[in-house]
Amino acid sequence: MLMRMTFSVAVAGASGYAGGEVLRLLADHPEARIGALTAHSSAGQPLGQHQPHVRALADRILEPTTPATLAGHDVVVLALPHGASGEIAAQLPAETLVVDLGADHRLASAEDWQDYYGSEHAGTWPYGMPELLTAGGGRQRTHLAGARRIAVPGCNVTAVTLGLQPGVAAGIVEPTDLVAVLANGYSGAGKSLRTPLLASEALGSASPYAVGGTHRHIPEIAQNLRSAGAGDVTISFTPTLVPMARGILATATARLVDPALTDAQVRAAWADAYADEPFVHLLPEGTWPSTAMTLGANTALVQVAVDRRAGRVVTVTAIDNLVKGTAGAAVQSINLALGLPETLGLTVQGVAP
Repeated sequence: MLMRMTFSVAVAGASGYAGGEVLRLLADHPEARIGALTAHSSAGQPLGQHQPHVRALADRILEPTTPATLAGHDVVVLALPHGASGEIAAQLPAETLVVDLGADHRLASAEDWQDYYGSEHAGTWPYGMPELLTAGGGRQRTHLAGARRIAVPGCNVTAVTLGLQPGVAAGIVEPTDLVAVLANGYSGAGKSLRTPLLASEALGSASPYAVGGTHRHIPEIAQNLRSAGAGDVTISFTPTLVPMARGILATATARLVDPALTDAQVRAAWADAYADEPFVHLLPEGTWPSTAMTLGANTALVQVAVDRRAGRVVTVTAIDNLVKGTAGAAVQSINLALGLPETLGLTVQGVAP
């Protein structure tokens, strides 16, 4: 295990949004030495043509994504489309820390993978959400120490899980009656050129997608809430693209199990769950999260309230989908796996206005 020493890291898919965000964070990580940067159709081009904001690496030339190019590094980050990571990871040395930003290795259930992705399941890796509540009052971070394969959560999954899991773990909400509606920035859809993603189509418009229980993050959310103590999980999940580049604002509600619980008792479950978390913050009462508060930061900002008329707990969670929702979680997990301080190379300071 590496202890406070420089590690080399290769990034596959460096021309995409997730790959670019990992590079932005790692470029300022005090222990990271950035090695090979690879891409598919962009191979042979300078990184600056695709990630001009990452100035320290702008002159680096993107190489083809092959196991041979990625091998020989302490850490390999795979920022690839789903279905592409499994084959490459299988050809990398067992001692290499491989971190998958895609969906290939998140789900424990091969049946769930088949239902939602329609291909062969690549297997299950340790899950890269350090704050995930686990059986017996533990946290997922204990399972990341020394890991050599890590699956980073989906960005929507992170927002919904962090919003709901304290109530599930405390047994104060009903996990079979969950509703989540999200406002999502367009970077979550990736860089592929599609008509609905053009500025002329998107500006001034909000558009739902994957409606009616079809979104691929649904089984992952349920998996996480079962980790937090739920039995059966039923969730109505509706994401909506809104005209912003980054961010997720997730409003998730659940039926209150015991209407006699006071607002203070409900709030205490969230306060206790996140009291010692460096990146997940319960906001003061009366202050509601916004995506602007998290822009560029590895923070998840959460608020909770009780809707007495509806008998429901309401949570609102804001994250930057590219940082806490993807690249920041990856760097957190890398730090834990290598025995480094979890917060190294990460910031809670956002960018405003």
